[in-house]
Amino acid sequence: MLEGVDYKAIETNHMPVVQKLAKEGSTKRDAQSLSPPLTVSSMASLLTGLPVAKHRVNQDWEKYDFSRSFLRSPTMFDYLDLAGGIDTALFIMDERFYQLSRPEIYVDLQTCGKSKPQCNPDKVVDYMEDYLNKVTSKGGYGFRLFTIPGLLVMHLPAPLDAAMKRGWDSKAYTKALAAVDKAIGHVLEIYRGHNALDKTMVMVTSLNGEGANTAGMKTLLSSSVPWITWGANIKPAHAITADVSIMDTGATVMEALGLETHTEWQSKAVNEIFITTPTRKTTGNESFGR
Repeated sequence: MLEGVDYKAIETNHMPVVQKLAKEGSTKRDAQSLSPPLTVSSMASLLTGLPVAKHRVNQDWEKYDFSRSFLRSPTMFDYLDLAGGIDTALFIMDERFYQLSRPEIYVDLQTCGKSKPQCNPDKVVDYMEDYLNKVTSKGGYGFRLFTIPGLLVMHLPAPLDAAMKRGWDSKAYTKALAAVDKAIGHVLEIYRGHNALDKTMVMVTSLNGEGANTAGMKTLLSSSVPWITWGANIKPAHAITADVSIMDTGATVMEALGLETHTEWQSKAVNEIFITTPTRKTTGNESFGR
């Protein structure tokens, strides 16, 4: 999960890993985030499959409020657990997302947020690698999880952070794009090292696209974002023809895992990306990471 990245940014910068995933997998260059594509609201829509009017995570949530209650709408983490007993690992670089994920036994959450200057994409990958080493060890992780989780979510906002500080045409933004690309490549290698990459579906998208500064220096972010899928059961070199919203992400993850649920989601699974229709099941814990 990136921020401040549209497909043009991927094409025109040094991002060989993501470029390879986009070329070899099933890709929508101009999927849609929210309008306006605020960070917390967009993440809430991705997790719940709902628009702002229903999940009610509005612009007020852009400012972190420790006393605020958690997101009340069910998320895809909840449905993965209810429909198939599938665990989630969530690695975030924004403390505001804590109130979206809710502390649950089936969600392992690690935060390396904006309040920690030492946090960067490499550090988050280090956290993830350590976590996967523990869950695949003889002792497991937290006396509960003994295998790679069914869904692993990694949040990498470095491009947007760099652009907010230095500008969209800055070397800092270009460097941040290269850093997140390197991080994604490292994640793939870690999964390969655990013999899990060949049965993993990888998804890369962004909460918002590249922005532009107005005369008053207020940054206007694009709602056009890449939506890239690659790996297990994904059509190779396929340009997605259907309209795609980031709200469709959760439903697509459910479909990939062979799970279904009856919800109020205003989203759909993007079925055209699959080589074969995923087999329906009610239990299991195959690895599908994003």
